[in-house]
Amino acid sequence: MFSRPRLVSIVAGIVALGVLAPAYGFNMNKSIDIESGSESGGQSTLNGSISVGSDATVNGGLETVNGTIRVDDNARIEDAQTVNGSVRIGSGVATRDLTSVNGSITVDEESTIDGEISVVNGKIDLKRGASVSDDVGNVNGEIDIDGAAIGGDLTTVNGDVTLSNGATLQGDLVVERPQGRNWGRNGRKPRVTIGPGVRVAGEIRLEREVELYISDSAEVGDVSGVMSIDDAERFSGDRP
Repeated sequence: MFSRPRLVSIVAGIVALGVLAPAYGFNMNKSIDIESGSESGGQSTLNGSISVGSDATVNGGLETVNGTIRVDDNARIEDAQTVNGSVRIGSGVATRDLTSVNGSITVDEESTIDGEISVVNGKIDLKRGASVSDDVGNVNGEIDIDGAAIGGDLTTVNGDVTLSNGATLQGDLVVERPQGRNWGRNGRKPRVTIGPGVRVAGEIRLEREVELYISDSAEVGDVSGVMSIDDAERFSGDRP
């Protein structure tokens, strides 16, 4: 899973951009709009959203503290980081790491993430044909992998996880044991669904009990931790 100290450093780094404003194209209380088909350097703002038009190229990162980052179809960016806001990636986009502390991350069809996706509180939604080369993880929020490919591990603490439509996971699917206030939702068990045609090359590693559903046509390495493969409810059809 992502490193919590890394997220703390991201927050501190974005805030520190206020001191380094001239070097980073920094805006204090302003939204940023990068036009379709244009080319620009990295952009940062403190209170504002960032929008990148289709087919644009950003030779640097996109960073905001309070605001949404939206990247339209076929754009190219280096990475996107926000503290309080969502990250929305269109179709055919190429980028590296995507990070949000409080907000969802959505990656549309055929986009390539050559890095990791990290969220603390928010949903992660990967569409058909999208690919992530490294880890994907959150603490609180649903994770929906709909026909996408993940090269690393997939990790959550309190979130429901659904892999469907032939999604592939090269690493492990890990549900971590909650710590302190991360217990969440009054101890409710997360729901983990491995749908038809899904392939989990690693194992499903459970540090807490979950509601586990595995399709008869899915391929799973093993189930370890506080549950075993015998504890899974098998199903046929599209969903349990």
